[in-house]
Amino acid sequence: MSEVQVFLDRLAERNAERGSEPTWIAARRQAGAARFEAMGFPHRRIEQWKYTDVRAISRGDFQLADNAEFSPATAAALGLPLEAYRLTFVDGVFSSSLSDLAELPSGLSVQPLSQALAENHEAVGGPLGRLTGVEFSAFSALNTAFFEEGALVRLAPGTVVEKPIVLQFLSRHGETPVMSHPRILVEAGGRSEATIVEHHIGEVEAANFTNLVAEIMLDRGAILAHYKLMESPEQDLHIASIHIEQARDSRYTSFNLTLGGGLVRNDLVTDLNGQGAEATFNGLFHGRNRQHVDNHTLANHNAPHTYSRENYKGILDDRAHGVFNGKVIVKRDSQKIEAEQSNANLLLSDRAQIDTKPELEIYADDVKCSHGATTGQLDEDAVFALRTRGLDEATARGLLTLAFAGEVMDQVDLDVIAERVELTVAGKLPERFNLAGLVQAAVALNED
Repeated sequence: MSEVQVFLDRLAERNAERGSEPTWIAARRQAGAARFEAMGFPHRRIEQWKYTDVRAISRGDFQLADNAEFSPATAAALGLPLEAYRLTFVDGVFSSSLSDLAELPSGLSVQPLSQALAENHEAVGGPLGRLTGVEFSAFSALNTAFFEEGALVRLAPGTVVEKPIVLQFLSRHGETPVMSHPRILVEAGGRSEATIVEHHIGEVEAANFTNLVAEIMLDRGAILAHYKLMESPEQDLHIASIHIEQARDSRYTSFNLTLGGGLVRNDLVTDLNGQGAEATFNGLFHGRNRQHVDNHTLANHNAPHTYSRENYKGILDDRAHGVFNGKVIVKRDSQKIEAEQSNANLLLSDRAQIDTKPELEIYADDVKCSHGATTGQLDEDAVFALRTRGLDEATARGLLTLAFAGEVMDQVDLDVIAERVELTVAGKLPERFNLAGLVQAAVALNED
């Protein structure tokens, strides 16, 4: 039996359990399954997947979860201590007991996708799949075939949401690995403003597969900060396709922070469709042991006077492997655009590996574009200098590593997320030192 057929058989079993569905949903499932069957799983002879081997997914025997049972105490310990509106999913299944949607402000709607489909599926059918269809990739086709749960976030025009909206995805350890295909749909009305935190974490021994598709639509003047914090167990497998559509004067800021997961692939695409639209991609990936982290980004400048800025930092230790492919496309007649792209990588081990490829594709004349990539190791002179100030070697190296990440982390406005990243990157640092001053000293030493 082929690897593709195993997944198609799982789909047939699930369809039989579901019974009848609205015609448009059944048609999309069929289209997704057909496209997935035609494409098959990507392999390394395909340029976009040259450095990423997905056989751990294609050869896996994954079931679909049927319940969302999870210890509230464990969920609380794993989750972010944020005062927030919260939607929680356990192995892709919505958990009402672990969610908190009380007292949503006027103009904000947050629902599990299953509820939105049950209440008014026709209102969901239009935007769902408009940005990321079955043609985007084999994994987006697979998601379309299987989708049944996820999050729907809608902001009415002019709505400003003060508290973050947390979408929490928990992964359980069980006898049989499971897969989930969540869908996130965000519609932000004109001049609305919100922060969404997408958090992936789970039990240490979990070894599941998540195949996520997110579609984010920003109307004129909308502002959205999107944090994606990946703290999944090191055996978890994670594929994500994130597509943003930006109207005039909208602002989208991404914080893509990858600390966990055995195999992680993020495809992040934004379409800057209106003048004044601005996208900022902040990324930090930290790999240890044999973790593999692959980030592919794309900024489509489809209109003049649009702006994109991208800064990705990679930190790799042991035998970890990182991939960065950032691309900017400036369409014809998209004059007066500005695009900046930077990828810097720090290798903490001789066995760690990074493959980086920044790209510019420009079809207009009056533009300002720059890109660059660097790879290096810790400065041993800086390590020595910090040790003379009373730090042991592990702390000194951790502090210098944190200083390397600082350019990205300085942009993070949520302290609880910054603390999670700092703990992973630098370990538990002693409080008796003036850490801020030492970081500045370390940065200065690195720049000299």
